[in-house]
Amino acid sequence: MPEDTQIELIWRTVDEDTLVDEFIFKLTHDREMDFLLPGLAPTGKYVEVPMVASVYFAGEKVVREHIYWDQASVLVQLGLLNPAGLPVAGR
Repeated sequence: MPEDTQIELIWRTVDEDTLVDEFIFKLTHDREMDFLLPGLAPTGKYVEVPMVASVYFAGEKVVREHIYWDQASVLVQLGLLNPAGLPVAGR
């Protein structure tokens, strides 16, 4: 992970077997990050990525984790996608 990586927690919901976090993943794309930008060389650009993570537990074990984000908003922030014509314009 980039050294300037930050996670800004927006909202957390917890019950006995589920945790859901809404957060903003903030970083400078200064290294290859295959989970976020597969095959893309570092751009040096700063991005803020709104994400939602859902984690499901059985006892003390994680049985499932899903992480969602809008990849188009990442590509727009990096200057790799023209936002004109996209259905939603993010910040």
